[in-house]
Amino acid sequence: MITKSTSHTGSNSQRGSQRLDEVVARAHRDREERGKGYREQSLRIHPWVCARCGREFTRENLHELTVHHKDHSHDNNPPDGSNWENLCIYCHENEHARHIDHLAADGVGSLEEKSATIVTHKALGGLKDLLGPK
Repeated sequence: MITKSTSHTGSNSQRGSQRLDEVVARAHRDREERGKGYREQSLRIHPWVCARCGREFTRENLHELTVHHKDHSHDNNPPDGSNWENLCIYCHENEHARHIDHLAADGVGSLEEKSATIVTHKALGGLKDLLGPK
């Protein structure tokens, strides 16, 4: 026996349309919020060039340009951008590594002050037995 199913295509279509409208509205709100963020402000104020290596950026690779806080305080965001500099992801990583090295040299960021993780697992511990005589 063949049963006839009722189709809710109309209501599904309306729900899909409502959902799409909500997603688009949320995307617009999120874009406006991001526009208020310090990254977008810095990209409007400063040129799209890495302040260290001089690499130039376009819309296609702009995601690789980051904003560095010169004083390393993410809470210090003056509207004139004086605490920001645009750095490529590589120079930004290098800057933070240098800062960590500086803190460690001064004893501020030493591992002794923090709870160091002790490694107890030996990843290649059983390798000798596996490679033993055949």
